[in-house]
Amino acid sequence: MGIVILGGTLVTMGEKGVLRDGAVVIEGNTIIDVGRDDEIKRKYPRYETINAKGKVVMPGLINAHQHMAMSLLRGYADDYPLKEWLEKWVWPVEKHMTGYEIYIGALLTAIESIMSGTTTVNTMYHYMRGYNEAKAIYDVGMRGVIGHVCFSWRKEEDNKALKELSSEWHGRDNGRIRVSVDPHAPYTVDPEYMKELRALTEELNDKYAPENGPIIWHTHLAETGDEAQKIKDMFNIDVNVGVVEYLDSLGVLGSDVIAAHCVHLTRRDIEILRLRGVKVAHNPVSNLKLASGISPVPDMLEAGVVVALGTDSPCSNNSADMFEVMKVAALIHKGVYKDPTILPAERVLKMATIDGARALHWDNQIGSIEVGKKADIIIIDFQKPHLKPLYSETSHLVYATKASDVETVIIDGRIVMENREIKTVNVEWVLEEAEKASKRLLERIHETSI
Repeated sequence: MGIVILGGTLVTMGEKGVLRDGAVVIEGNTIIDVGRDDEIKRKYPRYETINAKGKVVMPGLINAHQHMAMSLLRGYADDYPLKEWLEKWVWPVEKHMTGYEIYIGALLTAIESIMSGTTTVNTMYHYMRGYNEAKAIYDVGMRGVIGHVCFSWRKEEDNKALKELSSEWHGRDNGRIRVSVDPHAPYTVDPEYMKELRALTEELNDKYAPENGPIIWHTHLAETGDEAQKIKDMFNIDVNVGVVEYLDSLGVLGSDVIAAHCVHLTRRDIEILRLRGVKVAHNPVSNLKLASGISPVPDMLEAGVVVALGTDSPCSNNSADMFEVMKVAALIHKGVYKDPTILPAERVLKMATIDGARALHWDNQIGSIEVGKKADIIIIDFQKPHLKPLYSETSHLVYATKASDVETVIIDGRIVMENREIKTVNVEWVLEEAEKASKRLLERIHETSI
């Protein structure tokens, strides 16, 4: 027997558009019918029902760039530029992280994500056997792409981790979990290693895809204006073109690549992104906080580049709130371009849903409410003062909705949050463990610095 969500306004992000007094029918993990409330009631009289009257029903949000375990460092190193933030604060701490701490940090972010309406996350971090981000996503019931971040100074370790991650997790739980290969950035991964990682990606895809979906690439790219100089400093390579053009010269770019940030781009860089089919994860909140700059998203969209949205880590954002990201993305470009029509609400909502799915090569299954797709659905309570009066659901979702307005979350046909109560894990236990883990981490750092 299935579930029918009745009486709400469906913001489908698909062909049916916005459907008032609509209904969605779920069987197993799949949407089997979408239509008018009265018609669906007659067709499915015995199904379990969820009353969504006065609420908005929409596809779950897709966070296209995240480092979930870094919630343990939330507020630890604020108000520094990226280079100093990474080299003096983040990387020294991460050296002391255990797999269990990575797991707890990722669990904490997963809970926060679900409670703010995110059903799918694309995360990059350090993979360890046993406890890791993949296990956290699996345990909490999210959908996700989990990557192991790669650096030139640990090639053998990275290759082993990528093979273990792929064999253990790619396609796990009916395909709810997928894997990515994650070269950290052009200034931390040398040209030859970039090429080796491309070859390894093809090898892993031959072994584990396509039946489980593709193993994609996830990397940071053109995040700061000095990236070419950082490549020169690290590898003694003169980059006299844009960094996208530099990566393209290595033959590693393709439609399976999702590039986070893409702030400092030349016109030629944007054209290469389009030609190679590279997808971009725009992280406006993180880019502002680290003073990295503002990505030329309208120019990329005009060129035909697929742009999704991400929060970045809970250490550089400092939250996993995609509603906040949508609002900032919609507003900041209007100010920069001095054009209120730039990035209208509907466009931004697509970036957080169906375009996020496209960026992850998952749009055949998620990103919209349509028959045959997976049942990743959120229900938002619109009976709130800040959501009245109602002229446009789309406008309210981008400019006015809060994470706390999300009432119910369904992922892969399973209710993982109902009336704001997480059903899959003990939230109080996770909160306590996160506090303990952060204290242990700081004690370990203090001991090594004495």
